[in-house]
Amino acid sequence: MHHFILGMLLLGPLSLYDLHKQFSLGPSLFYSASFGSIQRALRLLVDAGHVTVAGDPDGRRGRKLHTITDSGRETWAAWMRAPVDGSDAETVMLAKVFLLGFVPEPDERRAIVDTLLARVRGDLAVLRDAGRGLDAQEIPAEAADLFRYQRATLDYGIRAHELAEEWLIALR
Repeated sequence: MHHFILGMLLLGPLSLYDLHKQFSLGPSLFYSASFGSIQRALRLLVDAGHVTVAGDPDGRRGRKLHTITDSGRETWAAWMRAPVDGSDAETVMLAKVFLLGFVPEPDERRAIVDTLLARVRGDLAVLRDAGRGLDAQEIPAEAADLFRYQRATLDYGIRAHELAEEWLIALR
């Protein structure tokens, strides 16, 4: 969430309320963000020097605006270019695509999409291999129902990754 918030702050200075509202306009479909979780993330980003916070000179009393620093921009850009790792790959992929418009160079955007595509293709190969391994097994009759639903779950993962692959290719 920290990197996503940095990306959102590329819009300009935002308050905690503004950030929460931005999350609810679309990213909430892939990122769950309460006021408390955004506030904690902002505190850590401020402590790391990636964000500054100041009172809003034109706003209500107590409203604080958060602004991304040069260090925050560099951290965000490095995250955008980095390969996706970990178990939350789909969430990170969606977050990066959501923020891709902030990357100014078309070649750099394409390189980011290609990095995401490599991850999806790698995961898809693993899922397909797992499917071939399962299909090669002899399933006892008493386990047929169990296998059917487990295989259906694997099929869902394969189809989801095939869709992600097509989607990313279209973004290139």
